[in-house]
Amino acid sequence: MKFGTMVMLAACAIACREPAPVAPRAVEQSRLAMGSQLRVLVWTSDEAAAATAIDHVFREFDRLESLLSVWKPGSDAVRINDAAGREPVAVSRDTLAVLEAAAQASDWTSGKFDITFGALAGVWKFDHDQDNTAPGQAAIAARLPLVDYRLVEVNRAAGTAFVRTAGARIHLGGIGKGYAVDHAVAILRERGFRDFLIQSGGDLYVAGRNGDAPWTLGIADPRGAAGQTFAAVDLADGTLSTSGDYERFFIKDGVRYHHLIDPDSGRPARGARSVTIVADRALIADVLSTGVFILGPADGMALIERLPQVEGVIVTATNQVLVSSGLKGRLTLIAPPTDAP
Repeated sequence: MKFGTMVMLAACAIACREPAPVAPRAVEQSRLAMGSQLRVLVWTSDEAAAATAIDHVFREFDRLESLLSVWKPGSDAVRINDAAGREPVAVSRDTLAVLEAAAQASDWTSGKFDITFGALAGVWKFDHDQDNTAPGQAAIAARLPLVDYRLVEVNRAAGTAFVRTAGARIHLGGIGKGYAVDHAVAILRERGFRDFLIQSGGDLYVAGRNGDAPWTLGIADPRGAAGQTFAAVDLADGTLSTSGDYERFFIKDGVRYHHLIDPDSGRPARGARSVTIVADRALIADVLSTGVFILGPADGMALIERLPQVEGVIVTATNQVLVSSGLKGRLTLIAPPTDAP
């Protein structure tokens, strides 16, 4: 009898043992959002929960695009532009936050980051309307008086935004993706995920680890083949954003024309080939990669060194690689960037 009892107890111990934990695996989805490919990868043992969270991220990008895009009829950005010079417009808290952050970025960069470059959109066409035409100086000069970030007024108490001059236009393409990535990070963290990647175009955030390894992020070679990198950095719980003259461009009569327009001249900035910013927030990296590119290598690197929790890599127009002090020893140079026009 005692022997039988022991056998039964042993059998119960085996049967009642908790199942072995499921090893985390990468759950990844991608789709088009805000005009770029949005990629989300989550390391998890709960695939269903990850799929639900990723779907929430996609829906949040869609929601923010409906507010911030100049290509979405009825968006806050469109309504602000339509009312320019006439009256303030009631907008969402998200739009107010983006406009306030844009003003801060403009101050940091002495106006080189300027959301009112939208006034030049009908002159330079680098979005889905790209026509590979370099406008004449007269067409540019006619629009330049409308490019001034100080024309934008934000009234947080009233919940309104106003562009003071008729014909001036905001364009939030240099800040909207970064803002959306930060929201996506919050969504995944709120659901308990700690190891993930979010990439929207040139804006990328990584958290924790890539499985059993650190996240190693490559920096694109501005003149290399698609997918070719010249440097890499290990990163955890941080963001990397790159702006370059190779993203949206055309070459005419041997001259490269690209979408990073200097608001002072109304023409593409010429001091750099690419700027990569490493920071703790995607919005900060997004605006600074653009602003530093237009500022140029010397003033841009000086700004990077002044700002806390901001690092950067600049490939100059002469193909020099400049690395901020906080990245030295962390950045791996794979090969010199391709030296080509």
